[in-house]
Amino acid sequence: MPVLMESSLGGLRLAHRGKVRDTYDLGEHLLIIASDRISAFDVVMANGIPDKGRILTRMSNFWFGELGAVCPNHLVETSDEGIRARVDGWTPDLAGRAVVVRKARPLTIECVARQYIAGSLFKEYRAEGGKIHGLDLPPGLADGDRLPEVIFTPATKATSGHDENISFAEAANRAGTEVAELARKWTLALFAKAVEHAASAGLILADTKFEFGLTEDGLVWIDEALTPDSSRYWEASLWKPGGAQPSFDKQFVRDYLESIGWDKRPPGPTLPAEVVEKTRAKYLECYRRVTGGELA
Repeated sequence: MPVLMESSLGGLRLAHRGKVRDTYDLGEHLLIIASDRISAFDVVMANGIPDKGRILTRMSNFWFGELGAVCPNHLVETSDEGIRARVDGWTPDLAGRAVVVRKARPLTIECVARQYIAGSLFKEYRAEGGKIHGLDLPPGLADGDRLPEVIFTPATKATSGHDENISFAEAANRAGTEVAELARKWTLALFAKAVEHAASAGLILADTKFEFGLTEDGLVWIDEALTPDSSRYWEASLWKPGGAQPSFDKQFVRDYLESIGWDKRPPGPTLPAEVVEKTRAKYLECYRRVTGGELA
């Protein structure tokens, strides 16, 4: 299967190349192209996952549309025809993986909502106890336990290495109190509706991160929306607290890298075909169950 590891639009200025997305400056707007790159432990692998960029783009577009009544978002154009008319040097391999968006100044925080304890928060909880980052979590929680209520856990946005969880007070200090309060309100509202929709598909949405940015008109929802890259989706029927849950993300990649004793330093190794195929299948299944559609 063809894989897009890196886009190339010579007539446009590349504003940023991230772990997955390439962003080009269109003047008034930005062009964002989701590649098939995949990262683990903050390192991009040597090969990608076929269709990953298309899955992430279409899943984000689905959620931006589904939750459009909650808050404004950055989308300007999502159709291939509309984007082709705006972009010189368009090639067929960009189909289904590009969007034109409004320019916004990203907040210096990521906005995370959680209804289960897992990942970095569980590690900190186990190390430091229930009172972390201004939260008062009950004692005795196991990895994967459901929390008494959904919580907002902002994080720093690291340019290298891992993001770090912070308190709401620190988030307000970084973004401004009014902006942080609105971001928290939208995060929890978006998450509540997404949890309900995921449940209807037999999925647990354990947690997710949102990003917001400031425009001339105020705050808007930007970046991606509730994809397997930014969210923990679990199989509801298999949920069992006490360890890692069957998930719809890059766990096959992480498990493989741990098994070969990789030192987690660049460059990332080449993933074997079996790991690529299993990872692609998980992303596709999540897309189908969440959106109810096929990847055309």
